[in-house]
Amino acid sequence: MATLSSSPSPSILSSSTANPKTPYLKPPLLFFPKPLTTALTTALATTTLLLTSPPSSIASDSYNVYYGTAASAANYGGYGGNSDKKASAEYVYDVPDGWKERLVSKVEKGTNGTDSEFYNPKKRQEKEYLTFLAGFRQLAPKDVILNNLALSDVELQDLIAGADSLVSEEKKDENGQLYYVYEIDGIGKHSLIAVTCAKNKLYAHFVNAPAPEWKRDEDTLRHIHESFKTVGSS
Repeated sequence: MATLSSSPSPSILSSSTANPKTPYLKPPLLFFPKPLTTALTTALATTTLLLTSPPSSIASDSYNVYYGTAASAANYGGYGGNSDKKASAEYVYDVPDGWKERLVSKVEKGTNGTDSEFYNPKKRQEKEYLTFLAGFRQLAPKDVILNNLALSDVELQDLIAGADSLVSEEKKDENGQLYYVYEIDGIGKHSLIAVTCAKNKLYAHFVNAPAPEWKRDEDTLRHIHESFKTVGSS
């Protein structure tokens, strides 16, 4: 089950209309080089773009925060479903407004460790999901971790096999926790992966998109990739 918290959307400014009884006076060319209707259409189009096309640093109210508990398959769907997910969360990440949750089955959770997944309903291949594995006290070398993740993820296997480029690096958060970050540019697909260890578990957060969606939504996809982190005590 997902727990999402959202912030209210900004209000849209209303526009005033001209008094129809006011006599029409042709304005000087200096001020209105276009017909009035064309000028109004251009102004409205510009306003619409400003309201619907966020800059590269997207406002927080464009997203909802997902709180994941990384419950084992044995406990998945059992008692305690009404518990406070935010209080018991082990990790968080942002979900773009309008994206839908795909419910993960108990069998899937038990076989490949998928704990949560969200997707763009306009293009289901554009998605983010998290998998976890128990029994990991620390991260192995970067190439070993990526190959182990691919063992239970056929899509990742194919992406790595046909990759045009694969970049990996190490990062630490404000608490000194180590994260491995991978960026894979494959045939018609792009993937961002973040991996870390906490609570004796390995968490892997994936952001995948076909090439056209990657080019269109790169800022959003990088934002949700960078929003992933584990929470609570280690």
